Amino acid sequence: MANTEFGKIRGTEHSGIKIFRGVPYGAPTGGKSRFMPPADPAPWSGVRDALEYGPTAPQTSPPKSQSEDCLVLNVWTPAVNDGRKRPVMLWCHGGHFQSGSGSSPGEDGTNLCLRGDVVVVTINHRLNALGFLYLAELGGADFASSGDAGMLDIVHALRWVKRNISEFGGDPGNVTIFGQSGGGRKVGTLLAMPSAKGLFHRAIIESGATIKLIERADATGYATRFLSALDLKAAQVRDLQNLPLEKIMAAYSTTARTVGTDKFSPTVDGKIMPQHPFHPVASSVSADVPLMIGSTRTELTLALRNDAAAFSLDESGMRVRVERYLGDDTDRVIAVYRKANPKATASEIFFLIASDHEYSAPVMKIAERRAALNKGPVYLYYFTWETPVDGGRLKSPHTIEIPFAFDNVKISSALTGGGAEAMALADKVSDSWIAFARSGDPNQPKLPRWPRYDSTNRYTMVLNTESRVEKDPIREQRIAMFNALKLA
Repeated sequence: MANTEFGKIRGTEHSGIKIFRGVPYGAPTGGKSRFMPPADPAPWSGVRDALEYGPTAPQTSPPKSQSEDCLVLNVWTPAVNDGRKRPVMLWCHGGHFQSGSGSSPGEDGTNLCLRGDVVVVTINHRLNALGFLYLAELGGADFASSGDAGMLDIVHALRWVKRNISEFGGDPGNVTIFGQSGGGRKVGTLLAMPSAKGLFHRAIIESGATIKLIERADATGYATRFLSALDLKAAQVRDLQNLPLEKIMAAYSTTARTVGTDKFSPTVDGKIMPQHPFHPVASSVSADVPLMIGSTRTELTLALRNDAAAFSLDESGMRVRVERYLGDDTDRVIAVYRKANPKATASEIFFLIASDHEYSAPVMKIAERRAALNKGPVYLYYFTWETPVDGGRLKSPHTIEIPFAFDNVKISSALTGGGAEAMALADKVSDSWIAFARSGDPNQPKLPRWPRYDSTNRYTMVLNTESRVEKDPIREQRIAMFNALKLA
């Protein structure tokens, strides 16, 4: 049993950890509340069961339990109301701002609590068109925050944590936000939001590169297409609040097929988001917050797991694929990667280039620009451990950090293999994440000393069975990709 400001809740217990699932932190977001800023939930009397995960935000893919009443969170804690002040780790789920939830089995917080005496929180929030459809230019002041509603939900969850987490044995003055992929992008976005300042105190970005967001003019164009998919004009924006959810989601699917799902993501509106998170420089909004950031060596193998041809490319096939990313820079960049990886197959060269293009190079640029502020420390990692699953062909895929950070390699054995080697690495990685949450410094005895990142030495923790610190571990590749991406 625990008290929140809105009422009492009843949870469950597993391995001595108290777990509260599906706890409302915001009111339903349908009807007149659709595209509006989040509001507090209505208080309840008696004791509310918090035994099952709540609904996920509406999205085009499973799970089936979807609802606009999706502003819920989950809490794992070693103890309730015991007067302790444990570090709080709030997880932002992945899914590219379009999908996902805070109730994935691999993101269960039990092992983190047992290992580090911390409090873990995972959240659901609005996604895709419902969370990021920018209607300010079309619908006027009433819809001013619609393009960043999903991010405002996360800020609202952080406010809930500030006001309520003491009851759950957590310290509201020591909150770490962390996330992977789209969740990492959410963390990067929160670092640039004035409304989030002071609600968190450390930040971890795992394979999430949010250098720039959507500009207002572009976002308005996407919104116009969205309205057209519903045969609505700009003057009829308010009608969106009266339409059945099914029609809204159908219009999102139609528009996304034309403009791309990535176009339904946060907008730099000049107020909620005053500037891009890391362009042309890192935002100064939460510059004092320590940041840990990194990527994996072959991120793109996961997304292309079912593309058999990608794993058996010949030289010409590789060049065709690389050209889609690099255009006229193709030959120059391939030459750099060939020299740095002389034994790599054509497919491996493609995966390295594509992974650096989409993740590692932007992540390294974020580290560089953040460190240039000379305020909060920055720590960079590069995850190179290779999973044995799928015959070893995935190597170091996107999402591989998650089970190691959560100490859930057994639960996530379909990705990690769940063997002794993975368990041993999780023992080290998870302790570093916990150390960082506790103090803003990931150093702990199980890994080599991890220096702060700076643009001179570019110290990087290379995470593998035998982890080590290197200066600029993929220097030639990084420089080639910075040039190709025009990341000055």
